[in-house]
Amino acid sequence: MSGHNKWGQIKHQKEITDQKRGRVFSKLLNAVSIAARVDQNPQFNPQLRTAIQKAKDANVPNENIERAIKKTSELERNLDELDLEAYGPGGSAILIEAITDNRNRTVAEIKKILSDYSGKWAESGSVTWAFEKKQINHETIWTPKFPQAIIDVNDSLKLKTLIKKLEAHEDIQKVFSNITN
Repeated sequence: MSGHNKWGQIKHQKEITDQKRGRVFSKLLNAVSIAARVDQNPQFNPQLRTAIQKAKDANVPNENIERAIKKTSELERNLDELDLEAYGPGGSAILIEAITDNRNRTVAEIKKILSDYSGKWAESGSVTWAFEKKQINHETIWTPKFPQAIIDVNDSLKLKTLIKKLEAHEDIQKVFSNITN
């Protein structure tokens, strides 16, 4: 039975699962850190309370959540919230919410993803007019004012791939599009 090692089979799947889980943890803990800037007490900060609840729902350990709040209070971590704009395949409008510790790196990486997947960087204000900002349960949601449909199947597939790649990026929290299909 040479070449049959159970751990060898498990190891590959565990690596993939751990990477995905680590990305999710990182996004959720960045959201906790941003929310903790206002007030570190979740009783008085509904945004922090919501961020903590989402982290707990994703099985983030309590000590990691507490560490993220503590780092924010010690000002060790300087995180920026970014609202970025882009155009996707078929003329679709895309809004990207990101939290990063290095604005220049994140913008460069997002521009690279956009160029690789038929997207274009947009100047500030050129896409936001097509969306309406709403607060639902202490969470910001951007809804399209003028929803559109992509007729070309190839453009639709390219847009879905672009959005998946953007959402997979560690610093990106949410991606919104004005396309309705």
